[in-house]
Amino acid sequence: MAKLIQRYGDRTRLNHWFVAILFICAGLTGLAVFHPSMYFLSNLFGGGQWTRILHPFFGLLMVIGFVFLFFQVVRDNFWTREDTQWVKHSPDLLKGDEEAMPPVGKYNAGQKIVFWIFGISLLLLLVTGFMFWRPWFAELFPIPVRRIAVLVHAISATVLIISVIIHIYAAIWVKGSVGAMTRGTVSEGWARKHHPLWYRKITGGK
Repeated sequence: MAKLIQRYGDRTRLNHWFVAILFICAGLTGLAVFHPSMYFLSNLFGGGQWTRILHPFFGLLMVIGFVFLFFQVVRDNFWTREDTQWVKHSPDLLKGDEEAMPPVGKYNAGQKIVFWIFGISLLLLLVTGFMFWRPWFAELFPIPVRRIAVLVHAISATVLIISVIIHIYAAIWVKGSVGAMTRGTVSEGWARKHHPLWYRKITGGK
């Protein structure tokens, strides 16, 4: 039987799925009020009025959850020289030649880029969301500022949704990644193959 290595603790995994569920709720309610063609999604939340009321609260809770997750994993998401080399060899990965990729730590450059896109997008969504949140804060800002905030909010949401799709695709593509966030563990072989620098670090360089 393959030896298992812990990749994520219980708190990190619960935090991740908390944010994921709220992302779905915020995303569906946001799409429902974004365009009439997607208004039917409001039926999932009790109609248009409840959808409009719930959306900002879903978004706020999602951001709060991500803040906790951010500080749990940020130390492993800073850029390194290995990440620069990984990016240079990324065309090899797209061709399916994983063996040509340089060794990486707990996260590769692609995962780090997505992580920081998450953080920046959510920050923009939080700030702009407050700027047109009726009836609480919208009147504090002039109408032109609110219109710009709506545009930035929509662009940030689009970038976030695309990034999440990439995140999910990558997790499914690399077999064993989904299990890492459900069980919290990966096999020793998986760690050695996909994240060798991290594997050496947690095994004392063996």
